[in-house]
Amino acid sequence: MKYRNQFLITSIVLITLGSCAQKDEQNDGWRDLFNGEDLSGWKTVAGTATFEVANGEIIGTAVAGSPNTFLITEELFGDFILELELKVEHSSSNSGVMARGQYDPAGREGKGLVFGYQIEADPTERGWSAGIYDEARRGWLYPVDLNPEAKSLFKIGEYNHYRIEAIGDEIKTWLNGQEVAYVVDDMDKTGFVGLQVHSIRNAEDAGRKTYFKNVKIKTENLDPKPWGKDLPVVNNRLNQLTDYEIANGWRLLFNGQNSEGWKGAYKDSFPTEGWSITDGILTIAKTDGSESQNAGDIVTTEQFSAFDLAFDFRLTEGANSGLKYFVTLSEGNKGSAIGLEYQILDDEKHPDAKMGIDGNRTLSSLYDLITSSKQPRFVRPIGEWNKGRVVVYPDNRVEHYINGVKVVEYVRGSQEFRDLVAISKYKIWENFGEAPQGHILLQDHGDEVSFKNIKIKTLN
Repeated sequence: MKYRNQFLITSIVLITLGSCAQKDEQNDGWRDLFNGEDLSGWKTVAGTATFEVANGEIIGTAVAGSPNTFLITEELFGDFILELELKVEHSSSNSGVMARGQYDPAGREGKGLVFGYQIEADPTERGWSAGIYDEARRGWLYPVDLNPEAKSLFKIGEYNHYRIEAIGDEIKTWLNGQEVAYVVDDMDKTGFVGLQVHSIRNAEDAGRKTYFKNVKIKTENLDPKPWGKDLPVVNNRLNQLTDYEIANGWRLLFNGQNSEGWKGAYKDSFPTEGWSITDGILTIAKTDGSESQNAGDIVTTEQFSAFDLAFDFRLTEGANSGLKYFVTLSEGNKGSAIGLEYQILDDEKHPDAKMGIDGNRTLSSLYDLITSSKQPRFVRPIGEWNKGRVVVYPDNRVEHYINGVKVVEYVRGSQEFRDLVAISKYKIWENFGEAPQGHILLQDHGDEVSFKNIKIKTLN
């Protein structure tokens, strides 16, 4: 009897230990943020939309006249991997997930303000779900124009699976198993997880519902998921690439320390005055507003044909500059060297914005040829940093972006392109813009403009 009891006790212990081990293995460090029964550990802030629990789901209901409303965790998190499922049933029910979210109870005159990184749920035709938005602060960080294949991933009326990794200064998102957005930014290192019910424009959309379930998080022994797709990274480190970017062929055109890789246009060396490098920032000084008559333009010593080029720029009030590409330096002209130009301009204060045809000399336009289709809300104010991007594909398709939003597209050498050249200031140059390769140029237009994070990837 004694031995039998010992055997039973030993068996129970082994079974219990085995069950615990199996449970730990299944959980693998994950824990539920939502218990499926009530909203313990959560609180509603910043609006009057409602959240309730039914059938193991969190259900958020839109309310007329309410600003964005958030259900946020009482616990704060630093590095984590978060997974959840989200469903909206109507195109008006914009939503999102706050990652390292911030809350100011005194914001909006004491009504409370939620701000910080938000992972978008966009049921509209725009299709920017799982893009990264900086709520109530800087706006879009990673619009899904940067990853157009992801625009069709979100399914309205169905549950969509989100995965969010916030590790160090890197935030990555997946939607229904596919990579979407990759941002490198260190503005917020800790914060809450939040679920959003967006404000509504039309009273008839009151009562629309957003659903969340299976909300779980992992904060230790993090195992990042491989990032397999070759996608642009919005990298806010100062002149420093991620390992992923380096592995995928990106390199810096400006190292942040000196003028290596650059020289004056029509010169053998870098200008000795006018251009300066301070604290990782490349700046052309303000003079008299004239074009390339003082320090002069600078160009890369290397030439490029097909490439993906990204750069940050900061304008001062009333300033004018530009980034040119396919600059051959063969024209021997006076003033700025000839090339296709991504316009950099204070549209409100500089007179050049009113010249040309239908705004084709405004910020991010293909200068004097194609007007940028940008919306003002995607452009950051004068004195703040904006992100430019120019992509030239091997088949001569070209795209301009500002802050991740595509605003210009055309084909070099097409009949449409040549027709535009024929009515522009460039009509005197034979085969303008059609050189097989050329330098990249930063313009001295006599105004103070700064650059950083200039990086390029050649395309084959």
